[in-house]
Amino acid sequence: MDESVVMQRIIERAQSLNQTVALPEAADPRTIHAGRMAQDANIADVILVGNPDQIASLAKSEGVDLAGIEIVDPDDPEQHATNAALYYDLRKHKGISEADAAGIASDPLYAATLLLKREIVDCTVQGAVHSTPDVLRALFQIIGAAEGISLASSCFVMTTPLEDMGVNGAFIYADAGVNPNPTAEQLADIAISSAESTRVYLEAEPKVAMLSFSTMGSAKHPDVDKVIEATRIANEKRPDLLIEGELQGDAAIVPEVAASKCPQSKIAGRANTLIFPDLGAGNIAYKLTQRLARAGAYGPLLQGLAKVGMDLSRGATAADICNVCAIAAVRATAP
Repeated sequence: MDESVVMQRIIERAQSLNQTVALPEAADPRTIHAGRMAQDANIADVILVGNPDQIASLAKSEGVDLAGIEIVDPDDPEQHATNAALYYDLRKHKGISEADAAGIASDPLYAATLLLKREIVDCTVQGAVHSTPDVLRALFQIIGAAEGISLASSCFVMTTPLEDMGVNGAFIYADAGVNPNPTAEQLADIAISSAESTRVYLEAEPKVAMLSFSTMGSAKHPDVDKVIEATRIANEKRPDLLIEGELQGDAAIVPEVAASKCPQSKIAGRANTLIFPDLGAGNIAYKLTQRLARAGAYGPLLQGLAKVGMDLSRGATAADICNVCAIAAVRATAP
């Protein structure tokens, strides 16, 4: 599947949803341009979070018209008081003081996340300036994981020209961006979150393969045992989902190999959602797929949170940020 087909479909869906996205890195020119692009394309209603004078000055120097784009100042007295009180209430059990909460509420990254918690916005997009740990820290502290999920993770939407595989050549890969060495319980939650990502992004029924160097008992090792246990937990938590393992990569996506190695498999070599046993395997696999198969790679897209906050690569372009706004808008309306 051509990556432009996937992205165009996501943009078209976002345009019909009337979502509001907060962009807290408004001191960066890319964010200013992306906000204008998203607003003009009707992808979302954009709120820039930051100092209004600084944003206006930057927009002027960049030649960007801010008409129709709302700006929220974290230090506006009313906004600041509400956000500081909320943050204090959320974190006082950790020993934070009211003075510390007031200082944190002035940070645009935290202010935007607090707007998300307050349901003033439907989603946030950040990470072009902030590191992934900074983005995740704000989201974990204020939003937290979705009900029944122990941790946030990430996925990549991979689009390949091999239309007889996955969903017309498209796959979900996880986790290739956040969790280095998940436990069996965490791996199970990554699988469940990724199944939802398949439904949301690829509009397909998930067929989830828990990957290993073993197929259905062909090898014995503690690393294999972890994947077997993760599969058991995932099926116990979500018996409505098709989650199968442990499977080698070829047994997961090639029907002829599946017929030989695991003829009892329900996925039968038709997996569209690939769950890697650790970050090393996932990260290596997505990069090799991207380069060797000339595949498109969208991500890492955060998943498993109670509300939608998206991380960006710090090398993201304005167009990348705009696309992630569309992805966030679509994700925010998922059941």
